[in-house]
Amino acid sequence: MTGKALTILGIETSCDETAAAIVRGYPPGPGQILSNIVASQIEAHAPYGGVVPEIASRAHLEILDSVIARAIGEAGIAPAEIDGVAATAGPGLIGGVMVGLTTAKGLGLGLGKPLIAVNHLMGHALTARLTEGVALPFLLLLVSGGHCQLLGVGGLDDMRLYGTTIDDAVGEAFDKVAKLLGLPYPGGPQVEKLAAKGNPRAFALPRPLVTGHNVRKTADFSFSGLKTAVRLLTERQAVKTEDVCASFQAAVIDILADRTEKAMQRFGTDFPEAGEKKLVVAGGVAANRAIAAALARLCAEQGFGLAVPPPALCTDNAAMIAWAGLEKLAAGGSDELAVAPRARWPLASAL
Repeated sequence: MTGKALTILGIETSCDETAAAIVRGYPPGPGQILSNIVASQIEAHAPYGGVVPEIASRAHLEILDSVIARAIGEAGIAPAEIDGVAATAGPGLIGGVMVGLTTAKGLGLGLGKPLIAVNHLMGHALTARLTEGVALPFLLLLVSGGHCQLLGVGGLDDMRLYGTTIDDAVGEAFDKVAKLLGLPYPGGPQVEKLAAKGNPRAFALPRPLVTGHNVRKTADFSFSGLKTAVRLLTERQAVKTEDVCASFQAAVIDILADRTEKAMQRFGTDFPEAGEKKLVVAGGVAANRAIAAALARLCAEQGFGLAVPPPALCTDNAAMIAWAGLEKLAAGGSDELAVAPRARWPLASAL
């Protein structure tokens, strides 16, 4: 570490996890997670097969104060020791984002500490610096329920978009396929579990933008057509669920690997000064072991190192928000109390 360690309280309420954490450290990391509390709302949303925004925001409002108190208590610090209060300010479900950001404003004002508005995607992007101290620049594959992007990360203010989904995010596709197959919510882990028991070559599912009539040389993604193919398959014939899951997951892996390889070529051109080229995989889908194994093989072939945070830090959590806030504060950034929550906030304009 190159400076005085900072202690940051992070708050995350962008979707259906109510989370608070205390992180200590200094860029480029690694940092120390003093506490990381996540209260899941899975049971509340399970009857609906997906997240209901009104239920999510109401749950955040009811339990956030106690989650924050628990995070401070488990960290074993006094509130006065906190150097800044970071909160997700977007993108996400606007009601939930408002709850977390408003709470952070009150805490910052009451403690006399800086407020740091954090882009949720930036939290995912910088997690590997929290856990491993990954040096800049690096190539980022962000794969989650709401996002699917490839970016060259040169710094907090240097995010170069190489590819993004033109329809569904990869995690959303997993959940929709699970719903088509009648699997319980959340569906992504269920598809992965059944795929391990199935035949990945059982059904010839499409690889949109990678093969067929709509091939693109860019690093963009498309998963809507793949999801539709699964729906048509299950409507037309009796199928073995394990084989459908395995065939679907194999198609997703092929798409991710192809797009990532194209982004690797762009990264090498944009950042020729990079010493050890590294691929960072972040977001909830990064916890999928089959996808991680395929990307490890790709990295070995292309001369990239691979950094995947622990599964608990791939899904939404407040430690990543605290660390992103820490990096922003260390770079001299903070926000006024007037900062507004955002439902949409592209990572390329995250500061």
